[in-house]
Amino acid sequence: MSELYPLKFEPALKEKVWGGSALCTRYNKKPANSTKIGESWELSAISDNQSIISNGFLAGNNIEELIEVYMGDITGDSVYEKFGNEFPLLIKFIEAREDLSIQVHPDNALAKERHKAYGKTEMWYILESEKNTKIYTGFREGVTREMYEEALKNSSLVDILNIENVNAGDTFYTPSGRVHAIGAGTVLVEIQQTSDITYRIYDWDRQSSGKEKRELHTELAIDAIDFTATGKNKISRAQELNKTINLVSCEFFTTNIIWFNTTVNKEYFSYDSFVVYICIEGEFLICWNGSTESVSKGETVLLPAMIEKVNLKPLKEAKLLEIYINSENAL
Repeated sequence: MSELYPLKFEPALKEKVWGGSALCTRYNKKPANSTKIGESWELSAISDNQSIISNGFLAGNNIEELIEVYMGDITGDSVYEKFGNEFPLLIKFIEAREDLSIQVHPDNALAKERHKAYGKTEMWYILESEKNTKIYTGFREGVTREMYEEALKNSSLVDILNIENVNAGDTFYTPSGRVHAIGAGTVLVEIQQTSDITYRIYDWDRQSSGKEKRELHTELAIDAIDFTATGKNKISRAQELNKTINLVSCEFFTTNIIWFNTTVNKEYFSYDSFVVYICIEGEFLICWNGSTESVSKGETVLLPAMIEKVNLKPLKEAKLLEIYINSENAL
């Protein structure tokens, strides 16, 4: 069996009513045949959106086929034992030219009961934000179900939400159950559980392609909402050149940021997990076992678990997100 290597995938671009052109013009997503690209699915195991490998001898295979053959060599033995052939994370770039719907995601238990699927805990790393851009996240104060239903009925839901100003470099962690929405003027990376279950609560009375308002999931959402998820949620970490800084660490994923202008040596012997790199600025080389793979702004790379040591060599000053599953945190 041929040796595994850092894997790239074909991004799947998604048109959205709230999308724009930044992912194509500034993050090198192609083809750029729409000015309404809202999402680029970088790495996905969703059944009808399996990511396709784009580099090396495995090009043309999808992520599930890859794991079927290589199993724990790709994902790590502990990850494979839990998730089997399903890759456990979904990674996207998102551009919001308009406010996204206010929504909530179920937890694992509710999603399994209703949909035979995983729930969705996610995080956002903000790449770009315009002046006065906002993120809606949780409630300002604890509310009861009755208070929430009254606000929904009176079209005053926004009045009880926690709203935060946002800048490039901010991080937001959104566990399942926390009501949230991305505000207009934002470009971000989203890292989440492998789940495509979203309950839309309010959509600003926006219309779909016809004259009908977009579907809401009011009743489904009620039981998914954590009414105690309140208060400020923004994570601001000072980034240090040539240091690995942790942004989020939870049972579903760990995400770090690395900003570097000199070679960074990374050892993953104790991780028992795949590692994902997302290049958000600059360009660098992944060097391993005498081989190299270049990675430029906007690219996402999956480092198989069997590759336990790499050098990251900047071709120009670079910044990347480093994502893996910490088996000590995972349930």
